[in-house]
Amino acid sequence: MDWSHYRFRSLWALPAPPVTVYDVLEQAEDYPRWWPQVRKVDRIDDTSGVITVRSALPYDIIFTAREVRRDRAAGVLEIAMSGDLDGWARWTVAADGAGSLARYEQVVDVHKPLLRRFAVPGRPVFRANHRLMMRAGRRGLATYLAGGRQAV
Repeated sequence: MDWSHYRFRSLWALPAPPVTVYDVLEQAEDYPRWWPQVRKVDRIDDTSGVITVRSALPYDIIFTAREVRRDRAAGVLEIAMSGDLDGWARWTVAADGAGSLARYEQVVDVHKPLLRRFAVPGRPVFRANHRLMMRAGRRGLATYLAGGRQAV
C-alpha cells in the first residue's frame, strides 16, 4: 500500500437548485469567499490556476489545477491536480428534492515532503484534517447560497 495515496468522497446536501450550486462551484477563484480553508486561488488562464489550501494542521498544500471537464448538463466539474498533490478531483451536482446534492471525489498522491515523511503515523490525522476542511466547505457554501457572507 502506498501510504501517500488518498481517495476522498464527500456528499453535500445544499439548499439551492443544481444550476445555482454548479454556477458557484464553477467559479474556483471565488472559493476563498465561502470556503475558509481555500486560502488563495491565482488564475493562470481560462482553464487553470494555482490553489493554496490549509485546514487545521499548520501546513499549506499548493497545487496547480487544470480543467479536465466542464459539463453543465451533467453537472460535472473535474480538474487534474499537480504539485503538492497529483491526481484529480471532481464535483457532480444533482437535484435532491428542493435542493441539490454535490458529490466531491478526489484521488491524489501526496508529494509534499513533510506529509510523505509522516505518511504512516500521520495518515489518520491527515484524513481527519481533510474531513474538517470538507465539513467547513459544506457549511460555508450553504451559508453563501443562502445569501450570507463569508463563512467563519
